[in-house]
Amino acid sequence: MDELDPLIHVPSRLRIMTTLDELLDDGDRLTFPRLRELLGMTAGNLTTHLGRLEQAGYVVIEKGFSGRKPVTRIGLTLAGRLAFHTYREALLKLIGGAS
Repeated sequence: MDELDPLIHVPSRLRIMTTLDELLDDGDRLTFPRLRELLGMTAGNLTTHLGRLEQAGYVVIEKGFSGRKPVTRIGLTLAGRLAFHTYREALLKLIGGAS
């Protein structure tokens, strides 16, 4: 049986990775407020989990400005997408093997 990635297996991080994988094409970004709204998470909780995913190289966090207003954009790296798809396949095998 394939190991489930413990970094992605945390429910909040699984939700983040699933959302980014479903909504974004390679190279696309989602603003922090939009991601927070989609997930219904607090800013602090989302920041903590994104930090762990960024350390692992699964997400990229870009800080910049839109005019004079600061904006944070989050994207899924190629390594993150691969890790998520590997996790998903391992989970599907596990579920399929249980029935």
